[in-house]
Amino acid sequence: MTTRSFAIAATLLAGVSIAATAQARPMTPEDVAKLESVGAIAVSPDGSRVAYTTASLPDITDGEENGTTTQQLNLAYAPGNTREFLPDDMSISGIAFSPDGRMMSFLWTDGDEDRAVYGIPVDGGAYRKLAAVDGAGVRSYAWSPSGTHMHLLVGPDEDSAREKERKAGFNSVVYEEEQQLNRLFRARIGMEVDAEPQEVTVPGYVTSFQIADNARIGVIETAPSTQIDDAYTSKKVNILDMETGDVRMVIETTGKIDDVEISPDASQLALIAAVDMNDPAATTIHFVDTATGTITPHRAGEPEAVVDVEYMDDGRLVAAVHVGAQSVLRIHNRDGSLAREIDPGALIITGIDTAGDTVAVRANAPQHPNELFRLDGNGFTRWTMHNPWLSEIDFGEQRTFRFTARDGQEVEGVLIEPVGGTPRGGAPLIMNVHGGPEAHDSNGWQTAYSKPGHVAAGQGYAVFLPNYRGSTGYGTAFSKQHQGNYTDPEFTDLVDAKRALVAEGIADADRVGVTGGSYGGYATAWSSTYNSAEFAAGVMFVGISNQVSKFGTGDIPYEMYNVHSRAWPWDNWQKMLEVSPIYHVDKANTPLLIMHGEEDTRVDPGQSLELYRSIKIRKPDLPVRMVFYPGEGHGNQKAAARYDYNLRMMRWFDTYLKTGDRDAPLPDTRPVLPEGTTGASASED
Repeated sequence: MTTRSFAIAATLLAGVSIAATAQARPMTPEDVAKLESVGAIAVSPDGSRVAYTTASLPDITDGEENGTTTQQLNLAYAPGNTREFLPDDMSISGIAFSPDGRMMSFLWTDGDEDRAVYGIPVDGGAYRKLAAVDGAGVRSYAWSPSGTHMHLLVGPDEDSAREKERKAGFNSVVYEEEQQLNRLFRARIGMEVDAEPQEVTVPGYVTSFQIADNARIGVIETAPSTQIDDAYTSKKVNILDMETGDVRMVIETTGKIDDVEISPDASQLALIAAVDMNDPAATTIHFVDTATGTITPHRAGEPEAVVDVEYMDDGRLVAAVHVGAQSVLRIHNRDGSLAREIDPGALIITGIDTAGDTVAVRANAPQHPNELFRLDGNGFTRWTMHNPWLSEIDFGEQRTFRFTARDGQEVEGVLIEPVGGTPRGGAPLIMNVHGGPEAHDSNGWQTAYSKPGHVAAGQGYAVFLPNYRGSTGYGTAFSKQHQGNYTDPEFTDLVDAKRALVAEGIADADRVGVTGGSYGGYATAWSSTYNSAEFAAGVMFVGISNQVSKFGTGDIPYEMYNVHSRAWPWDNWQKMLEVSPIYHVDKANTPLLIMHGEEDTRVDPGQSLELYRSIKIRKPDLPVRMVFYPGEGHGNQKAAARYDYNLRMMRWFDTYLKTGDRDAPLPDTRPVLPEGTTGASASED
C-alpha cells in the first residue's frame, strides 16, 4: 500500500477554477488519453472515511499496453489524505464497506477464475476472497446488515450439454430464444469461503438486489427477459420477504426505472422513475409505501432531472438534481418535504453516498473531471485532486448560452469559447450534439475522446453543446416535444442555435460544423444532408441514417416506439423514410467523416454503411470517409480506438471546418502517433 498526500489550498475548494500557470498551454488529444477521474464512492458506516475508485485508461501515448478502463481502490480520510489499497494491475468494481466498517469489499477477477467478492481490512493487511459461486461470476452483491452473510447475484449455470455441442462445431445461436437468467445465492461470510452457498428462487431476469437495514425485506429489480428492450420498458421492482423468500409485493410502474433505494426503517422506497410509459427518461423521484404499494410522484414535471438518491441513517433522503445545465443537492425530510437545498456553485454533482451525518458526492466542474467532495455545512470540501497537470492548461471561457427557437421555445446549451477569446467575425464552431436524445449536457467537464471540448478551444474553435428538444433536465414536457416527429423541432433547434451564435458574433456562419454519437450521430447525419447548407463539416459516430431499417436491425424497437417515434414504420412508410438522412443525400454538400464500432447492437453498423454508400454513389465529389472499429460496440472502449477517434475527428475539422474549404482533399488515413507508441510514426504517415 502507498499513501499519497497533498496540500489542500483554497484553489481546491468547490467552485474555484484551477489557476493557469505562466506556462499555460492548450489541451491536446494526448492529454485526453491520460485523464483519470473518480468512479464509484462508498462512505464507511461511521462516516469517517470514503472508499472510491479512480477510473482511467492505459496511456497508450506513453507506451502503455492497449486496454479498456481500469478502476483502482482508494480510501480517503480527509482532504488530500488518500491511500491506494491494491496493486495498480488490479481493476475492481462494486465497492462497499462491511457493516462493521472494518473491511472494504469489491468484485475482482483473479486470472482465469470467475469474478468473486474480495475484501481488504481498512487498517491494512492482505486482501482475501469472501464469497464466490462455482462456475459463475458474481455480478453484484449485498451485505446482510449483520455482516454474517451476503447475497450474490451471479450469471447463469453452465450448460454442459450445450458446451459439448459448441466444441463439436454446433455453435449456432437462436436469436432472442436462448436467454440465460441470472441467479441469486446466499453465502455465509467467515474465515473460509462458503463452498455451498444457498440458491434463492427469484422471478424473471433479476438485474439487482439489495437488503433493508432491518433485514426484513429485500428489493429485487426484474425484467421479463434478458433483452435490453425489456430492461427499458418492462422493468419491475419486487419486495421480497427475507424470512420466507417470497415476493410479497410487485411495484407496478409504467415507465423506465433507474435507481431504487430502501429507507432505513424499510417503510418506504425511493425510486427514480419515469412518470409514464411515454416519458423518455427516469428522472423523477417516486416514494413507495412498502406496506400498501402506494406510489407518490414527487415534483413530477418540474424542469429538472434527479440523477441519484440516497437515504441517510435518520430517514432523510438526499438527492442529486440537475436543473438545466447546473446541479443542486436537496435533502428531504422523511415525509418527502424539502429540508434544505444546497447550491454547489460550479460543481455538477453526478453521484452521492451517505452514512451517519456524512454526505459524499462525486462531482465535476468546467475545468476538471469527477472528483470526491464532502458536504460541510452549506458548502463542499474537495477531498481529491487527480490530473494535477490540468493547472498547466489554458482553458477557454465556459458558460451556459440560451437562445429562442423559431417557435418561441427557449433552449439552453453549454458554450466553450476559444482560448484567448472570440476573434472578430466569429470563430469556427463545433456543434457537439448529445445522444438519447433523453440526456443532457451540464456546465461541467465536457472534454472526452468523442467530445472536442477544451482540445478544440485550445485550437481556436468555439464549441456548443445544445440541450435541444428531447433533452432531460428541463422537465418531462420539454423532453417529449420531439415525439412523433423525428427531426423537428429537435434538429431545427440546432440550426436556430447556430444562427443565434452567429448573431452574437461567436460563430462564423460559414464555418460551423457538427458532431455527435448515437442520436447525436443521427443529428450529424441530418445536419450533413437535409441541413447541409448550414454546416461546413460533420463527424458522425454510431449514428442513424435510415429510420426504416433501424427498426429491424436495432435492439430497442419498443423503447423507440414508446418515447421517440410513437408510431411503427408500417403506419406510414413514407414519413419514416423522409426523416432518414439517406433520403436527403441529394442536398448533401457537407464533408462527412463516419465512424462506427463493428460490434454495435444498438445502432447496426449498416446504418453508417448505408449513408456512406449513398453519398459515394450520388455525390462522388463530396469528401466522405467511413471508419470501422473492430471489436468495438456502441461507443469505443479501448484506449487506442478512443485516441484514434479523437485524432481523426480533430483532423477532419481542421481540414474542412477551420479552413471553411468544403472542397479540400481528404486528410491522411492514418493518425500521427506520438513518439513512444507502438504504431506508425509521424514520418510514416
